[in-house]
Amino acid sequence: MSGNSVIASSLGVLLMTSAAAADVSLKLEPGVAVPLSKPQSEIFDVGGGQAMKLLFGISPSIDIGPSVSFLYLPSAAPMTESGVAWGFGGGLRIKRPHNQTTSGTSPWLDADALFMRTGDLSRFGFGVAVGIAFPVDDAKAIWVGPFVRYQQTVNTERAGYDTRDAKILLAGLSFEVGTAVKRAPVERIVIEKVIEPAPAPEPLPPQVITHTVQSCPDRDADTVPDNIDQCPDVSGPITSAGCPVVAKVVITKDKLELKERLYFAWNRAEIKAVSFSILDEVVKVLQDNPTLHILVEGHTDASGNAGHNKRLSLRRAQSVVGYLKSHGIGRDRLTAKGFGPGVPLGPNDTADGREKNRRVEFTIVSIIPNEKSSK
Repeated sequence: MSGNSVIASSLGVLLMTSAAAADVSLKLEPGVAVPLSKPQSEIFDVGGGQAMKLLFGISPSIDIGPSVSFLYLPSAAPMTESGVAWGFGGGLRIKRPHNQTTSGTSPWLDADALFMRTGDLSRFGFGVAVGIAFPVDDAKAIWVGPFVRYQQTVNTERAGYDTRDAKILLAGLSFEVGTAVKRAPVERIVIEKVIEPAPAPEPLPPQVITHTVQSCPDRDADTVPDNIDQCPDVSGPITSAGCPVVAKVVITKDKLELKERLYFAWNRAEIKAVSFSILDEVVKVLQDNPTLHILVEGHTDASGNAGHNKRLSLRRAQSVVGYLKSHGIGRDRLTAKGFGPGVPLGPNDTADGREKNRRVEFTIVSIIPNEKSSK
């Protein structure tokens, strides 16, 4: 059988088998081959090898599947041909599951039973290997890492021939492409928190009210004196303790509190259309109060890679700043910052806690006095 026919037949078997698989990966193992036993170590130099495996997951830690391998050892002695060997078989691999969230590495151990073909000789062989793999993408579909493999071809008694077993050591870099890690969809639970306006103070006798208004400052000129005004730098009626009344946004002393959460596309910074109305309310508050300067904070839960989460939280905060800017709010009044999972509101080991931690907050960083507040 020619080398090209062997490769074509092997690839056909691998592709037909993979069509029916749910969790399947294709692994390539190019490496350097070193003969360990005589007479191979005396007549051959260091060569190379290549193994190809199709692996099917029967559990998160165990894979099985067929394999095909090729060895080439160049001749080191005069009048001696180079050594070429093909191996066909299958085996089992034990590994750290690829869907682990606590570790980015996957040590593994495998063993194969092989049908070895060298020239016109067919013999039994086996191989064992150890290695470690590292993911190169967030979906954990591509893995790369070093390996060491021991392969032995078992020789049978033949008159006039050296029947010692052929022992080969291979070392190289493995490449594996498989099914991306499936992430369970996160159920979103929206909890609406209605903030009731503070009760109005009990009316005072007319002479007391007149005296208080004349003697107590009123920085925002909203007729609510500063000593009972909960928002002394922004105007609002006395029925809401001097703070503006907005349908979905409430100004407190240090924040813009949203009665609804903001929604983004999964694992991206794109704002969903359902959140445009509440952002329009934020635009209205900032237009009515031009002295406010806002820090837009992005926060995530602790699921997944911390570095990726921090970058995602910054991009989402920047998307919000871009929306506000496109609706007429000056860029010099807005700052974006991503905190990732660093400032949680709840525990990350419960769905409710993780939901609270995924948020965007609007912090008042400064209030520039206007002409009314200086009078």
